[in-house]
Amino acid sequence: MEFYNQVGKMALASRLRRLSELHAEQAAEICALYGVDIQPKWFPVFYLLSVNDEKSITQIAREIGQSHPSVSNIVKEMIKAGVVEKGLKNNDGRENYVKLAEKGLAINERIQHQYTDVNTAVENALNEAQYNIWKAIEEWEFLLEQKSMLERVRDEKKLRESKAVEIVDYQPKYQPAFKQLNEEWITTWFKMEEADYKSLDHPDDYILNKGGCIIIALHEGEPIGTCALIKVDDKMYELAKMAVSPKAKGRGIGYLLGVAIIEKAKEMGAKKLVLECNTILKPAISLYHKLGFKKVAGIPSPYDRANIRMELSL
Repeated sequence: MEFYNQVGKMALASRLRRLSELHAEQAAEICALYGVDIQPKWFPVFYLLSVNDEKSITQIAREIGQSHPSVSNIVKEMIKAGVVEKGLKNNDGRENYVKLAEKGLAINERIQHQYTDVNTAVENALNEAQYNIWKAIEEWEFLLEQKSMLERVRDEKKLRESKAVEIVDYQPKYQPAFKQLNEEWITTWFKMEEADYKSLDHPDDYILNKGGCIIIALHEGEPIGTCALIKVDDKMYELAKMAVSPKAKGRGIGYLLGVAIIEKAKEMGAKKLVLECNTILKPAISLYHKLGFKKVAGIPSPYDRANIRMELSL
């Protein structure tokens, strides 16, 4: 137990496995106590077949929440032990059904007293505990169905990494990075157009001096993302030139840039932001929706690659 106290809650899966193994060992001893010749891991399959005439492996796997290969292996073991036998096949002959064999039916008669005693013993143990583990497991399973542990860890990873990201205003020294990040992104999906070269080669002339702004995302001093505001009129700006380095993907940099550029727009007195995108860029569209943008009909875009216009009222 000292190991788990040292490691902490990140060893949850290992501790649950240890608890499961402990219960399995004791379950085997309990079966021996009642003269019941089944392995604990067979129990879900055995019980399901004991209350049904026959079931297919697919049905069993679905109902007990285990994988098809796992159930298939268990059924093979039970058939070899003479507890289960193959049943009838459905009309197309593809689905194998299984049912309890005579030995399994005999075990089912003997095991009833075991069921009663085990259920009572578990209830008593639950009543002795300060926390009801059965209810806790139900709640934990529900939480993981809503959001998996992988998703939770991924979110924490993004949050931790995002704290090391600094959003700064554009400086002339960032022009090469501003161009490289955008050119790298554009050429991944489309091709560079004349308007791209103008704004990326001369951001002062085409963006900054016309009342716009550019921000840069830095990680340990290295530019890893960028975004710009292009002034349309005194109340409207275009969100443009958002690009994130491929090596920084998955860190939530796009969202950080989006939030920062929206704050910039508010500071500059903007009442509306517009942007142009392409519907094949599903992650980008999802990001813009998350930032509050909505699809609208708009004027033709100067970019051939754009087929959707979105707006955000500030």
